[in-house]
Amino acid sequence: MEELAALAETAGARVEETILQARPAPDAATLIGSGKIEQLRASVHAHQADLVLFDSDLTPTQQRNIERAVDCKILDRTQLILDIFASRARTREGQLQVELAQLNYLLPRLTGKGIEMSRLGGGIGTRGPGETQLEMDRRRIYRRIKKLTDQLEHVRAGRGTQRRQRQSVPLATIALVGYTNAGKSTLFNRLTGAEVPADARLFATLDPTVRHLTLPSRRNVLVSDTVGFIRNLPTTLVKAFRATLEEVTDASLLLHVVDASSPYAPHQTAHVAKVLTEIGADQTRQILALNKMDALGESLEPSSNLAERILGEVPGPKGSEAIPISARTGAGLDALFAAIDRMLTVNSATRSKYRIPAGNGAVIHLLHEHAKVLASRFQDATWEVEAEVPESVRSRLTPYCVE
Repeated sequence: MEELAALAETAGARVEETILQARPAPDAATLIGSGKIEQLRASVHAHQADLVLFDSDLTPTQQRNIERAVDCKILDRTQLILDIFASRARTREGQLQVELAQLNYLLPRLTGKGIEMSRLGGGIGTRGPGETQLEMDRRRIYRRIKKLTDQLEHVRAGRGTQRRQRQSVPLATIALVGYTNAGKSTLFNRLTGAEVPADARLFATLDPTVRHLTLPSRRNVLVSDTVGFIRNLPTTLVKAFRATLEEVTDASLLLHVVDASSPYAPHQTAHVAKVLTEIGADQTRQILALNKMDALGESLEPSSNLAERILGEVPGPKGSEAIPISARTGAGLDALFAAIDRMLTVNSATRSKYRIPAGNGAVIHLLHEHAKVLASRFQDATWEVEAEVPESVRSRLTPYCVE
């Protein structure tokens, strides 16, 4: 409920009262039951409230019944998050993704208002109710969803092209992930010198940003700041933000930022791990950045039991490191840089054979530039080559690999 209140304040609302309901099962008609509806109506009138927020998702019938009984606008958790996302979308891609999520959420919630919404025709063959406004709305939304989906596919293709261009110069990519308001953008700015907006509001970052970072070892890497995760992240958002989340799935290393000062840190970290599993990024190497340690007033010296003390069982793949830091003050960043260098040194070379069309000069150049060519020959306008290829380049050559 504290998180729901924070979401409400982020959206610009002022919370007047919080009401809890405990019952064996949700009420099919109103979710909270008739008795609680009476209490809710009295509270709305007492505070002269113009909005009631529910932490649970409401069915279209429940939302309609509650609005009629309480005589007040009703929003559920998903609608609230969508509203916040709509206010934060700055790029064209972000706006398309939010609109698609909103339309997918709205579609099953369209309801007709009876015969007054019908179009009555005139003349032979046109008598009768004709096409209702509801059906017209549905058709219009379906067309808009199709158009948005096509536009997002173009965005996804563009992101893929940008990603391939970045991968053509084999730089390791680090993606910052974590629960919303864990301090990812503050850490991103501290690491890269960027000026991504960072404040205490939830979902301060919506559109992903990629910047160069030079490690103390003089190696160049790319760092990507991504949208924060949250409990019960709406499925419509996960689908709509597929292009954005691909930045996470294609990363060489995940920097999982944790708000160590939050009493709910174990639950938030477990939820992020769950989302990473859902999008297929759970086996990517991870570093846990235990952020906001300055708020705890503890030592920033890494210790074997620090992560377990804060988070319980350490999430992520085997071998994940936990580094205590403060993105606000910059404390602990030297240890974080050292951990990143250690995790990214694994770039083993594998001996493979490739068959590449002779006209594909970019791939041939990539092999000569970043791999060790052991043997090669031209045959039938195809270059057959055997080479030792490092892991950072191997994904670019997968389509040409023969063994």
